[in-house]
Amino acid sequence: MAFEKLKNFIAPLDDDDDEYEDDDNQYEEKEQVLQYKESETKPVSSYEATKTSVNTIPTNASMVLFEPRSFEEAEEIAKHLKNRKACVVNLHRLQREYAQRTIDFLTGVVFALDGTIQKIGHNVILCTPKNVNVTGDISLESDDD
Repeated sequence: MAFEKLKNFIAPLDDDDDEYEDDDNQYEEKEQVLQYKESETKPVSSYEATKTSVNTIPTNASMVLFEPRSFEEAEEIAKHLKNRKACVVNLHRLQREYAQRTIDFLTGVVFALDGTIQKIGHNVILCTPKNVNVTGDISLESDDD
């Protein structure tokens, strides 16, 4: 059918014009139906497409709380971060040296995953993978000062 349209466009024949007009009308109707179906699935604009994909929150998003008692538990925290789970880590049970090693290790893990790490309290940190957005600030200084 497309070949004949191309042939008629290049060298039109006058005697069968009515037959091809009916085919053209049917083709246009099918094309309109296809365009309608495509518009149901496509976003209205590129801005909408970007906005909807960025702001969707996964339904399986979760947060894991940790109170490690040894440096070895940092590996378990890293596994949860790799599985795209946010982790709150309370380091108050660790000796200062091991707490610093844990923070250094988790900083490397978070960097490798394009995530973030934030201090949210005294000896408490929040580690988030790339898919978790954190907004707002926590003031660690007391108002009495």
